[in-house]
Amino acid sequence: MSLDGLSVVNIELTSRCNKNCWMCGRRKIERDYPGLAEWGDMDFALVKTIAKQLPPGIVVQFHDNGEPLLYPRFGDAVKLFKKQIKCTDTNGKLLMKKADEIIDNLDTLTISTFERDPEADEQYALMEKFLAYKGDRKPNVIIRCLGEMDLARYQKLGCIIATRILHSPMGSFAYKKPPTVPEIGICLDLLTHLVIKRDGTVATCVRFDPNRYGVLGNIKETSLEDIWNGKLRQSYLQHHIRGQRNKVPLCQTCEFWGVPTGR
Repeated sequence: MSLDGLSVVNIELTSRCNKNCWMCGRRKIERDYPGLAEWGDMDFALVKTIAKQLPPGIVVQFHDNGEPLLYPRFGDAVKLFKKQIKCTDTNGKLLMKKADEIIDNLDTLTISTFERDPEADEQYALMEKFLAYKGDRKPNVIIRCLGEMDLARYQKLGCIIATRILHSPMGSFAYKKPPTVPEIGICLDLLTHLVIKRDGTVATCVRFDPNRYGVLGNIKETSLEDIWNGKLRQSYLQHHIRGQRNKVPLCQTCEFWGVPTGR
């Protein structure tokens, strides 16, 4: 067995967040299902365990359901992954506070912006300050614009702009326009992706999943290689190959196919 085909792993360093985004499903969880809102950080020893199991050359993203820069040892965690492409997505609040843990450590950094954000001006000012401080050093910065945004404003910063359409806060459905479907008819996330939650739980993707339908195992108990090649994931993959997404619990209501769609 091997990890052949795996190209992206998301590591949830923390599930804590410091921003109240109106379109985020975690706010409904906190309000309606407080028992599920057990936010916290990944043990650093577990980060070390994960780093030893990942193949070289793949993309490692240090986020899932939380703000990664809140992780107390963010810079130290990133440095463990010397042979991978290191990326993360942030709301930008801690850009300057964590600047020296980010710069010349990450390969790419995505800053997420979204329509009707009351903190947009404050966020923009932080981006300007961070970019000036970073200069020509790594990481390459991408600005992700969700929904209807003034793109011209962000284009002035000289970064790559990635537009995205919004969907329901409770999952990847009810998109503002139909998501892109790959011509092979198989979800590219399921085909190439794994997510490791802060407690070691391994899941198929980063889709909002409060019921944990996408859980495949736990890296504390089973190697990532065995989870990747395990019967459960293979059964999900075969359903997708046969055009039977409706037989995979998490995929039944999901409209995302692993191909981000711009506006």
